[in-house]
Amino acid sequence: MAFGRCVKGKKRAVIRQYELVERVRSYDPKVDESLLNRAYVYSMKAHGTQLRASGDPYFSHPLEVAGILTDMKLDSATIATALLHDVVEDTDAKVEELAEMFGPKIAELVDGVTKLSRIEMQTEHARHAENFRKFVLAMSNDIRVLLVKLADRLHNMRTLHYIKKPEKRRRIAMETLEIYAPLAERIGIRDIKEELEELSFQQIEPEVWETVNARLGYLRDEAGTLVDEVVEELVDTMRAEKVPAQVSGREKRPYSIWRKMESTNAPFEQISDVMAFRIVVEDLPTCYRALGIVHGKWSMVPGRFKDYISTPKRNGYQSLHTTVIGPKRTRIEIQIRTREMHEIAELGVAAHWQYKQSAEKVDGSRYRWIRALLEILENASTPEEFLEHTKLEMFNDQVFCFTPKGDLISLPKGSTPVDFAYAVHTEIGNHCVGAKVNGRLLPLRHQLHNGDQVDILTSKGQEPSPRWENFIVTGKARSAIRRAVRQNQREEYEGLGKTILERAFEAEDLDFSERALTSSLLKLKRQTIEDVFFDVGQGHLSAYDVILAAFPGLKLKEDHKRLPPVTRDWSGDWAKERNGASAIPISGLTPGMAVHLSDCCHPLPGDRIVGILTQGQGVMVHTIDCEELSDFSEAPERWLDLAWQTQEDTPAFFAGRLKLIVLNEMGALANIASLVAKQGGNISNLKITERDHEFYTMLVDVEVRNVRHLIEILTSLRASRGVNSADRLRE
Repeated sequence: MAFGRCVKGKKRAVIRQYELVERVRSYDPKVDESLLNRAYVYSMKAHGTQLRASGDPYFSHPLEVAGILTDMKLDSATIATALLHDVVEDTDAKVEELAEMFGPKIAELVDGVTKLSRIEMQTEHARHAENFRKFVLAMSNDIRVLLVKLADRLHNMRTLHYIKKPEKRRRIAMETLEIYAPLAERIGIRDIKEELEELSFQQIEPEVWETVNARLGYLRDEAGTLVDEVVEELVDTMRAEKVPAQVSGREKRPYSIWRKMESTNAPFEQISDVMAFRIVVEDLPTCYRALGIVHGKWSMVPGRFKDYISTPKRNGYQSLHTTVIGPKRTRIEIQIRTREMHEIAELGVAAHWQYKQSAEKVDGSRYRWIRALLEILENASTPEEFLEHTKLEMFNDQVFCFTPKGDLISLPKGSTPVDFAYAVHTEIGNHCVGAKVNGRLLPLRHQLHNGDQVDILTSKGQEPSPRWENFIVTGKARSAIRRAVRQNQREEYEGLGKTILERAFEAEDLDFSERALTSSLLKLKRQTIEDVFFDVGQGHLSAYDVILAAFPGLKLKEDHKRLPPVTRDWSGDWAKERNGASAIPISGLTPGMAVHLSDCCHPLPGDRIVGILTQGQGVMVHTIDCEELSDFSEAPERWLDLAWQTQEDTPAFFAGRLKLIVLNEMGALANIASLVAKQGGNISNLKITERDHEFYTMLVDVEVRNVRHLIEILTSLRASRGVNSADRLRE
C-alpha cells in the first residue's frame, strides 16, 4: 500500500461526498452512510469560507485527512472524526454540540484529536509539551485518536511548503520528526512514518536532501534496469524451487540513507545497499525455506541477518532481513515475510482493526508502549519533562532480553538492568539492588545485549538512587527515578525544616504548635504547614521568618539576630549524643537530598560540625574549622548547630580524604590497599599528583565509619615502611 503525495504546485480535486462514501463502502459493506453524510455537510458549513495558507478552502484539509484514512480502510466513526477533527478548534462548534448531533463517542474522539492550541502557557515549547501530554491521555483511551492525528499531520506536512516563514516550517518539521514519525513507527504504519520523515528531512536539511537525491539519481542512471533484473532473478529462483512468492523492489528513501551515513560515519559511496527487495510468501515455514534458497544462491554479508519473526519488534513487525552480494556484485537487502506479516508491516494496528466487525472500543492501553507513556505521564513533574522522557522512550533502536521465566522484554539499545527492572514493573525498579545477567552478577550500569537473561535482585529497604540517572536510557526508568527522588527529597526537606523550626521556637521560649504555624500560613503565602516545613528545609524561608509571621511584633533575642550560633566543645565518643538541645541531629545522610557533606572539608562523624542553610539546596555540612565558613560570617541566620547521630542498624560509610607520600617501589600500591582493607576501610578513589624517582604523592579517598576509624587507618599507614607520610586532607 502507498499513500498518495501532494505534489508541490499542483492541487488535488476535492473529494466529493458520494466519492467518500463509496471509498468506505468498497472495504466496509456496513458503512454508516448517514453518519458520513452528516459529518461531511456539518464540517463544510462550519469551516465556511476559511482558507488555508495554500489558498484552498479549509474544508479540503479534513477531506484529505479522511481520504488518507480510507486508504487505511478504517471504520465510519474514524472517517467521521477526520471530517470533524478541526471544527472545535477552528470554528464556533462545541464538543457538546457534536455529542448531541453525532453521539458521545464521535465527540470524545474529536476532542482527543483537537490540537488544543487555545491553551494559554508561557512558552511555545511548554504549550507543545502540554498539548502532547493531553494527546497521549486521549490516545490511551482510544487508539483511533492517534490514527486521525497522524493523518492530520501527514496532510499538513504535504502542504507545509505553503507556509512562508522558514523558521515556522522548520519548527513543525522538527516536531514531526521527533514525535509523530516515531509514533507512526510504534504502531507499525511504515508508509506514513517514512513519508513524515522524508517531508521533515526536506525542510530541516534541504541542502543534504538535495545532495542525497542527486546521488540517488546518478546511481539510478548508472544501475539502469538493475532493480528489474534482481526482481526477475528472484522470481525465477523461487519458481525453480517451486516456492509461490510475490517479489518487489524499491530504492531506500533519502532520509533512510542519510541516517545510515550518520550512524556509520560513512560517505554515500560506501552505502551500497540502497536497494531493498521484498519476498512475500504464503506461510511461516516457507519464509525460512525462501531464506535458505537466497543464501544458497548468493553470499550473505556477515552480521547483516536479523530474525524479526521469532523476536518481533515492539510494534508487532515481523520479517526476515538479510543482506547478500547479488547480481553484478551489488549488495542488496532482502526482506522475507508472509502475506499477513506484510499487511501488518504496511498498516500496523489498522491491519487487524476490530471496528470492522464490532463497534466496541479498542483499548489503547493494551499496547505496551502506550502503557509506558502513561507511566511516564504519571511520574513527570512538568509537561516539558514528560516530553523529554517520551522522546527517549520512542527514539532508540531495541534489544531483546528475557526474564528468568522466559518472558520477552524489549528495550532501547544501551539499556541496563535498571531499565530492565522498570520495564518489568515500577516497584521492581524502585527496589532493585543488583542483577544477574546470564547467571553472572554484574553491575547495574552494565549494558544489556540481545538474548540476555536478566534476573533482578530486590530489597524492600532499597530506594532509587539519583546516580542511576547517569547510566539509564529509558524514559520510564528516568521518570520513575525522578519521581521517587523528588518524593524522598520532599520528605527529607520537610523533616529538616520541622527540626529547624522546633529548635528555633525552643531557643525563643515559644510553644511549637500546629496552631501557631497555621496562623502564619496567610502571611507566609503557603497552603499547608508541610509547605512551610519544606521551604524552611530548602532555605527559601528562615526559621525566624516563620516565628515573626506566627508572633507579629515579637522581639527576637539579640544573639539570634547578630551572631552565628556557637557550636559546643566536642567531648566523648563520636557516637554519644551532643550536649545542648539546640543541636540538630544529622542521621541517614543521603547525598543530593536535604543534607550535603561539603567537598571543601570532607566532614566525618566525630568532627565538630556546623550547617549552612543554602537556598534551594538544604544544608551544607562543614567542619567547625573549615575556611569556607568565613564567607557566611555576615549571614548568621543561615547557620545551624549540628550534631552527628548514629544508626546502629544501618552503619553508614563516609569519604575521608588522605594525602600520602610513598616510596616509589614495587608493590607500594598493593601494600596501601592491603593496610586500608585490614582496618575495615575501602579505597573509593585515588589520584597521583606528583611523582619522581623516589616518591609518589597521592590523594586517596577512603570510605570510613567516622573520625576514629580514619585515625586507625592513618596510624596503620604511618607505621608502614613504604609510607613516608600520611595526613588527613581538608581542602
